[in-house]
Amino acid sequence: MAIKLLQRLFQSLLVLFATGLLAFLIMSFAPDPTNNIAGDYATEADRERIRAELGYDRPFLVQYGDYMIKFLQGDLGSSLASSEPVAELIAARAPATLELVLVSTIMTLGAGIWLGIFTGVNRRSKRTQAILTSSLLGISMPTFLLGLLAIYIGAVELGWFPASGRKTVDIGLWDSSLFSLEGWRSIFMPALTLSIFNVGLFIRLVRADVLEIRTMDYIKFARARGLPEKTINNKHVLPNAVMPVINIAALNIGVMIAFSLITESVFQWPGMGLMFIQAIGFSDFPVMSAYFLLVAAIFICLNLMADILLSIVDPRIRRGE
Repeated sequence: MAIKLLQRLFQSLLVLFATGLLAFLIMSFAPDPTNNIAGDYATEADRERIRAELGYDRPFLVQYGDYMIKFLQGDLGSSLASSEPVAELIAARAPATLELVLVSTIMTLGAGIWLGIFTGVNRRSKRTQAILTSSLLGISMPTFLLGLLAIYIGAVELGWFPASGRKTVDIGLWDSSLFSLEGWRSIFMPALTLSIFNVGLFIRLVRADVLEIRTMDYIKFARARGLPEKTINNKHVLPNAVMPVINIAALNIGVMIAFSLITESVFQWPGMGLMFIQAIGFSDFPVMSAYFLLVAAIFICLNLMADILLSIVDPRIRRGE
């Protein structure tokens, strides 16, 4: 068990450094700041000295290694647009994105698992067909279109929610949207828009697991013993149907963080995704590469944590089956 975890950790580090190489290549497209620092009247010797101080005269692999070391130390460089440290920009935007993903994940798991079990247990119900049709529609519609539709219904027609922006209260460590009614009103529509695709995905995933488990021999044996259908579903079907969702749910959090940029741009939600969109507009390559590498690191960590959690809850993995 410990050997397998060490192998997964080693593989995760390899993926991280490979992703860091891609992020460093993005950084290489950034304009050389030597001319801006040296000025118009600097000599070629002055420019070479500045390049040496910045480390641009070193071999490619040495620069890449220095970039990864700085990333692991939390040094992500400086923004070309504002000259602020990228780490501070991300730290200021991260709470908005993490709260949005948190609320969206709760919506996804709550609705997706419950509706997936319902449609799996009641496979021939008319409500099941309606749920499956709606989930297919949610999977098929683009996120930006769902966001615009939510704004039209929730903000324009009903007037229940604000069309854009984030309402927060200061809780000490950061400004949060989760501790006020106005904050919940501002976060509800973006979180709902971000979760609709994932709800449809989870409904179909859990339903497929439920349908497969209900054909297993131990379920047939439980029915033969005369156990009530409710007991069979709660004690045997539900735990085994939810277990495969753990790994998908962990990766789904990373997907939400990565693709929240569409939702954040529609609702002008001041998170990391909107920061990335704005960085593209300004050709701010340090911000773009830092966001890319940070999201990849989140994916890797979540995947590793999901593997560890599965090995804890599933004895077959611990035995190496």
